[in-house]
Amino acid sequence: MIHCGSLLFPNLHLSRNLSRKLFSRSVSYYNSFIMSGQQSLNRFFSVKKPESVNSTSKKLMSHKRTSETDYFPLKRTKNSITAECGDLNLLDSKKVDYSELENKIVDSKNLVEAESLLELESRYHSDTPVLPQSQEIFYSSLTNIFERLEQEPARLKNLAIASEFFLQILQSNHKRTLVEVIYLMINRLGPDYELDLELGLGETLLVKAIAEGTGRTPQKIRSELHKLGDIGLVAQNSRSRQPTMFKSKPLTIHTVFENLTKIAKSSGNASQARKIGLINQMLTTCEGTEAKFLMRSLEGKLRINFGEKSVLVALSKAFCEYEHELSDKNKGHVSPQELVDAEEATKKAFSQIPNYEIIVGEALKYGISNLATHCTLKPGIPLKPMLAKPTKSITEVLDHFHGQEFTCEYKYDGERAQLHVQQDGTVKIYSRNSEDMSQRYPDLIDVVSQIKSQCSGVSTLILDCECVAWDSEKGKILPFQVLSTRKRKDVNAEDIKVQVCLFAFDILLLNGESLLELPLKERRKILHENVRPIEGKFQFAEAMDADNVAEIQHFLDQSVKDSCEGLMVKMLDGDKSHYEPSKRSVNWLKLKKDYLEGVGDSLDLAVVGGYIGKGKRTGWYGGFLLACYNEDSGEYETCCKIGTGFSEEMLQTLSATLKPTVIKQPKPFYVYDASPDVWFEPTLVFEVLTADLSLSPVYKAGINFFGKGVSLRFPRFIRIRNDKSPEQATSSDQIVELYQKQAHV
Repeated sequence: MIHCGSLLFPNLHLSRNLSRKLFSRSVSYYNSFIMSGQQSLNRFFSVKKPESVNSTSKKLMSHKRTSETDYFPLKRTKNSITAECGDLNLLDSKKVDYSELENKIVDSKNLVEAESLLELESRYHSDTPVLPQSQEIFYSSLTNIFERLEQEPARLKNLAIASEFFLQILQSNHKRTLVEVIYLMINRLGPDYELDLELGLGETLLVKAIAEGTGRTPQKIRSELHKLGDIGLVAQNSRSRQPTMFKSKPLTIHTVFENLTKIAKSSGNASQARKIGLINQMLTTCEGTEAKFLMRSLEGKLRINFGEKSVLVALSKAFCEYEHELSDKNKGHVSPQELVDAEEATKKAFSQIPNYEIIVGEALKYGISNLATHCTLKPGIPLKPMLAKPTKSITEVLDHFHGQEFTCEYKYDGERAQLHVQQDGTVKIYSRNSEDMSQRYPDLIDVVSQIKSQCSGVSTLILDCECVAWDSEKGKILPFQVLSTRKRKDVNAEDIKVQVCLFAFDILLLNGESLLELPLKERRKILHENVRPIEGKFQFAEAMDADNVAEIQHFLDQSVKDSCEGLMVKMLDGDKSHYEPSKRSVNWLKLKKDYLEGVGDSLDLAVVGGYIGKGKRTGWYGGFLLACYNEDSGEYETCCKIGTGFSEEMLQTLSATLKPTVIKQPKPFYVYDASPDVWFEPTLVFEVLTADLSLSPVYKAGINFFGKGVSLRFPRFIRIRNDKSPEQATSSDQIVELYQKQAHV
C-alpha cells in the first residue's frame, strides 16, 4: 500500500503514522485555505458581495444596514458624492484630485465646506477593509494602515485613513483592540506614567533575532542593514526569502501587543533569550509588511508620519461618526461643529487623563461629547502640564498684560515635578512628560509624607512644582548641572549625595476637587492655606505682583542672584488665569535674563552628527550637527552646526560618550542636506542659545512650512539635557513659531 505521505514527500522515508499525520495536516491547511475564499485576499476580512456589480462601481459598493449585526460601514455612491460636491469640479470619472482637495480645505474659511470636503475625502477614497465582528483582528490589517500612512504625505488624508480604521474597529465590537491599536500606532504599550513599558531594543539584539528567526547569518543581515538603514526592511526582506512548508496561523493585533508587553517587561539574566524567543515566535509568522513594522516597533522608531496629536483628532472623528450611526437622529451624518466639539472634548480629556484605555472606555459609556466631564483629574494619573511662551523684553510683557492683573514668579533652574498625594497616602512624583520619578526621589517622598501628616484636612492633592539641587549648609539653590549628576534609577535614600528642594507654584486638585478653572489668585491662596512648607525641603515659589518696568527688572535681577533662570510672568485673575493642561499658553510668559537679546528662549536639540576636531581639538569631536524633532513625521530635521560654548573637558567627555553611538550612515528618519564627518544614533539633547533664526538652503527645520529650513545663527552650547529624550527635543512647530514671531517683531 502506498502511504499518502509518500505522495507528498517522495524523498522522505516516513513511518505510516507520521505519513498519515503529515497528510492530514496538509489537507487541513489546504481546506482552510480554500474555504477562506474571499477572506484569503485580505487575510482576515469577510466582505459581502452585492448581487450584481458593474466594473465602474466595484469600488463604490453601497451597503445598507439590515440589522444591528450588520457590520458594514455606510458607503455612498459616486453619484451622491458628485451631488454633494456641487460645482466644485473636484471629481473626474475615475478619481479625486487630492492635492486640489487638500488645498481647497486649507484655503477654505467656511467650516461647513471644509468638513464636507474632508468627509468626501474619507468616504470616496476609502479602501480600508471592513472588519469582522466576532474574530480577532489580524496584525496585517494594522500594518496595511501603517503602510498607507507612511506613503501618504497629506495630513488630511492620513487623518481620514486612521479615523475610518478606528471607526470600523468600533463598528465591529473590538473595543479592547482599539486601545491596543492606538498604543501600537504611537509606538507605546501603555501610558507614559506606567513603568517597564518601554521597548527601544538595541540593534545587536534585533540583528540576532532576525538571524535566528530567518536562518540568515548576522553578517549578511548587518551588511543589508548598512545598505538600507532600516531594520524593518531588512526583516521584511529576510522573511520573504525564508522558505516555509506550511502556512502559519496569522498574527493578531492582540497577540503582538501582548508579546511586545512581555518583551518590555522582561528582565534578569535570561531576559535576552526570552526576548529573542518571543520575537522569533512572531517573526516566523509574519507576512507582507508585518515584519517591517514589527521590527520598527521593537526598535522604538515606527516612522509612519502620524503623531499622537493626529491620533487624538482621528479618534474623536471616529467616535463622532460611530455615535451618529447608532442614534436614530441624523444617522451617520456628522455636522462640522459636532466634529470640532468632539475634537476639543477629546483633547481636553486626554490632557487631564492621558490614558487611552480610560478615554475609550468613558467615551463608549458616556459619549464623546461628555468625555471631558467624566475624564477629570485623578491623583495617581499625571496631567499634561501647562507651559509658557518665551518673551524677549519686559516691555513686551507689559504690553501683553496691559490692563490685566499679573504676577511674577522665580523661574527655577531645575526639573518640573508634578506631586500627587493619593487617598491611601501614597505619594507619586511625575516629570513634565508624565514619567514616574518616584523611585528617583525617595527623599522627597519622605518629605511630602511628613507634610501630609501635618495637614489633617488634606486627603488628596496634586501640586505643580520645580525640583532643584539644594545646598543645605548655605541654604541656596545649586545649578541644574549638579541636579543632573544625581542617579536616575535605583536610588537609595542613604546613598543620596545631591540634596534637593521642591518649590511649589500651583495647586491643581485638593480633596478630590479639580481647581483648574479657578483663577490663579484663588489657587495660590488655597495652596498657602492648606500646605505647610519645610525650609530647605519644600517651599513655595518666590512671587511678586508688579505692574511697572522698574519693579519687574529689580525682581528679575534678584532672581538671577538667587541662582534662578529668570521669571515666569502669569495672568493672576480672570478666566485667562485658569490652568490650561498641555497648552503652551500666552497667559504664561517666561522671561530669561540671558536670552533677552536672542529669540527669547533656549532650544533643546538632538545631537545627530559630529565633526572631527582640529588644532587644540584634535582627537575629539570639535563640533556637532543638531536637529529638532518633527512630532508628526517622527523625523529629525537638522537646524545647525554648533562648536561654541564647550570647554575642552566637556568635549573630551562628549567624545567618549558619543563614539559608541557612531553609525555608518544616517538614519532614514534624518532630514538633512550637508553631511557631518560622522553620524550618531540620537541619544543626547543639548540646550542651545542662539542670536536669532534665519531661513537656510542647507538646514531643514520646518522645511514644509517655508520651502527652506530654519537655522540657528551663532548657536552656543549651554548644557546637556539629561532629563530629555531626543523625541522630547524642541519640535519643528516650535522653531517655526519662534521664527515667525521674530519676523514680526
